[in-house]
Amino acid sequence: MIPHWLRRILALTGLLLASAAAQGAGNPDNPLEIDGFVEEARSLERLHGVLVAVDGEPVLAEVVRGPALDKAVNIKSLSKTVMAALVGVAVREGVFEGPEQPITEVISVPPAADQRVRKITIGHLLSMQAGLQRTSGPHYGPWVNSDNWVNHALTQPFVDEPGGDMLYSTGSYHILSAALTETTGKSTLVLARSWLGEPLDITIPSWPTDPQGIYFGGNDMRLSPLALLAIGELYRNDGRHGGVQILPEGWVNTSWQPRGESRYTDDQYGYGWFVTKLHGYEVYYGRGYGGQMLYVVPDLAVTAVITSDPSPPSSPSFTQKLDALMERYILPAVEQRSGSARLR
Repeated sequence: MIPHWLRRILALTGLLLASAAAQGAGNPDNPLEIDGFVEEARSLERLHGVLVAVDGEPVLAEVVRGPALDKAVNIKSLSKTVMAALVGVAVREGVFEGPEQPITEVISVPPAADQRVRKITIGHLLSMQAGLQRTSGPHYGPWVNSDNWVNHALTQPFVDEPGGDMLYSTGSYHILSAALTETTGKSTLVLARSWLGEPLDITIPSWPTDPQGIYFGGNDMRLSPLALLAIGELYRNDGRHGGVQILPEGWVNTSWQPRGESRYTDDQYGYGWFVTKLHGYEVYYGRGYGGQMLYVVPDLAVTAVITSDPSPPSSPSFTQKLDALMERYILPAVEQRSGSARLR
C-alpha cells in the first residue's frame, strides 16, 4: 500500500512515468512557487534532486538531473543520521540501556586497546566525542584498508578525553553498527529493515560491509530521497509515525541537543544531527559527502531532502550553496505560503 504522502509526490512529479530529463524541466503543478529556484538549482552542477514537505505534505519535488526521487542513491555520511535513529530504536527495544552505557558492555574490545576505552559511552560515539584518533580525513584510507575495522578504530591512540572535543570520525559510527550486531545477533541491515524499513514503509537496500561482514556504520548506505523524507518526518514528529512511537520518547530532543562543534562549519552537533540557523530558524540537518542533505525545520514544519553527485572531488563550499538554497529560496517561500511569522 502506497502512503498518502508518496501518492501525492507521485502525482506531483509523475516520477514513475517521466524521465529524469522531463522532470528537470520543472513541474508547474508543484504547490510551492519559488521565483528563480529552478535556475539556481540548475546552476549547481552536482545537484540532483530536491524534495520538500510541509506538515508532511510534499510541496516541492524537482529532479534537476540524475536519479528519480524513488531511486536509492549513496547517501555517504548522511548514513550517520540513519544509524543514530537505529541506536534510538535499540534503546527503545532494550538492546542498549541508553547513551550513558559504556561501550565495553555492548562490544568486545581488543586487548591492545587503551584502558580509557572503558570510559567511552554510546553517547560519546553518537556525538563523535570518543577521544580516539579520527578514522576520517587523512586516516580514512588506512582504516578501511585494515583487516579489522572495529579493532582498528578501537585501538587508535587517544588525542582527547572521552566527552571532549568533537572529532569527526566515521569509525565511531561503525563501532555502533558492530555493537548492534554483536548484541542482537542480527546484521545492521536486518535491523534497519525491521526497525525503520517496515514501520516507515521504505525500502532499505543492502550496502557495503567490512571484512568481518559488519555493515558499514556511518557511510555508503543507499536510500532514496523519498525514504530520507520519511526518516526526517519521523524526527519532525518526535519519533512517531502513524500514531506509533518508533523512537523512544525524548530521543529526538536528546539527539538535537548540541554537544560538540564542527571544526569546519562551526555548527553544533548532537547525535547524528548538526544544528544551525537558516533564515532565522533553528535547523537540524544531516549531511553526506558531495551534497547529500536532510533538513528538519520544526518551526515551519519543514522536512527537506537534497541529493547530489556523491563522487569526488567535492568541497565544503558546495554544502554552503545548498544551505543558501534553503535560506534564500525554500524557507522564505514556505514562510510566505503559510503566512507564518518568523519565530526567532
